Amino acid sequence: MDEARLHHLVDPRSLAGRLIAAEPDLWRRYTEHAFVRGLQLGTLPEAAFRAYLVQDYKFLIHFARAWALAAAKAEDPREIRACAATVHALVDEELKLHIAYCRSFGLDEKDLLSAPEHPATTAYTSFVLERGLTGDLLDLLVALAPCVIGYGEIGARLGRDPETRREGNPYRAWIETYAGDAYAEVARAASAQLERVAAARIGPAPEASPRWPGLAAVFARATALEVGFWQMGLDAAR
Repeated sequence: MDEARLHHLVDPRSLAGRLIAAEPDLWRRYTEHAFVRGLQLGTLPEAAFRAYLVQDYKFLIHFARAWALAAAKAEDPREIRACAATVHALVDEELKLHIAYCRSFGLDEKDLLSAPEHPATTAYTSFVLERGLTGDLLDLLVALAPCVIGYGEIGARLGRDPETRREGNPYRAWIETYAGDAYAEVARAASAQLERVAAARIGPAPEASPRWPGLAAVFARATALEVGFWQMGLDAAR
């Protein structure tokens, strides 16, 4: 895979870049999944997207809990502030925007709350929270990274790809959200925080650390669970 394409949001020398490069085929299966392709072309069945929206609402709640746990795990005030700011953004901004966006697809907050949590959602969020409960801040940030950085990778790629359908694409707003500068900055900030914490915990050469195999396994597992999350949406339309 083209290195520039793979690492356009993160420095390939950073921990995030090295973790992506450790499993490039898996990263591609996540960021170029058929669900993503359907969003790009506007051909994704609405039933698949609606199922995704419902589960993404539930995921965002667990995601906020995980970032709150990250704040509790942090010791440096800078990292506590960064994690707390993410919790605030998720709970007070992202969830409200998500609910408003869901209304455009005929889903109100009652629908989101009453729907059962899909096993793919439970598997993913349970893994992330378990990593936070049993590991340290670095473990948790690595488990969170595929979501934050991956959506930035997907959005930026779709935003610049001439094949992306814009006129009449029902998913244009979703694409523009993650293709925008604001979300790119979120992804870069997450990568920068991961880099700071890694430097403090394992030094400047992560692959030389005894923790590297474990961290790479966590990142790969979280990425595979992202693949399963997309597939959950596709399967709902079958």
